[in-house]
Amino acid sequence: MNQQSATTGKPPWRWAARLSVWAFLLAATVFTLFPLVMMLAGSLKSNAELMGGTSLLPEKWQFSNYAEAWRQTNFARFTWNSTFLSVMSTIGTLLVAAMAAYVTDRRDFPGKRLYIAVQAATLFISVGAVVLRPQYDLMVRLHLNTSLWGVILILISAHASTYFILAGFLKAIPRELDEAAMIDGSGFIRTFFKLILPLLAPGLGVSGLFAFRHGWNEYILPLVFTMTNPELQTLTVGLANLRYGSSAAMQTHLMLAGACLSVLPMLLVYFAANKSFMQMTAGSLKG
Repeated sequence: MNQQSATTGKPPWRWAARLSVWAFLLAATVFTLFPLVMMLAGSLKSNAELMGGTSLLPEKWQFSNYAEAWRQTNFARFTWNSTFLSVMSTIGTLLVAAMAAYVTDRRDFPGKRLYIAVQAATLFISVGAVVLRPQYDLMVRLHLNTSLWGVILILISAHASTYFILAGFLKAIPRELDEAAMIDGSGFIRTFFKLILPLLAPGLGVSGLFAFRHGWNEYILPLVFTMTNPELQTLTVGLANLRYGSSAAMQTHLMLAGACLSVLPMLLVYFAANKSFMQMTAGSLKG
């Protein structure tokens, strides 16, 4: 061991590598938090000050922006619509994806490989607005185009990522548990709901967070389905309508205030699902 390594305990390249890692993490943190700080600071400025871009912090704190954004967007109603849409689509997505993952993992049936291949293909092929018209026409035939249930069904159908997450968790559950339950007289469906589903709790928590965020941030589908019924608009659609006021002037400060308010439910959901993230991380490290 050379003299420099003996005195410092570690060679110089290790210190340089550690310094580079910390510098990268610090830069990533700054780039992540800076837009949030800008949004919060902008929501407390007047529109003239915000468009002028004179300083980061507001010269005069305009807390009334939040009350005005709440009033102009019918915030309580739109928040309820977004919550209903997100919660119902999350429950449906978790239930459908969990059942699909359980069947494909525990049973063999004709077309199984094709089904998994189609699920995988939807992760890499985004058709986006191309299928918007057929989806709307389908909901018109089902008489669901005038309610949020049409949007909920479409969001539930896009469950491929949730399916693969839960399929990965299912592989860690021994099949002997299923066999023991069936020996005791439990059927296939009862085994799933009574035994497997509770064991999937960490995976359901993580997948539920992603599904809730998807439903909460969805914009195009609620916009199309609520054009004829503004009372069903979600928060994302209502916030976009804040951009221009009655005088056709941009109201960026009110949009930022509404965006800050809309972030709060997502933070609550994240803290509720944080335990599932910790369990998933601990399980992966243990494995």
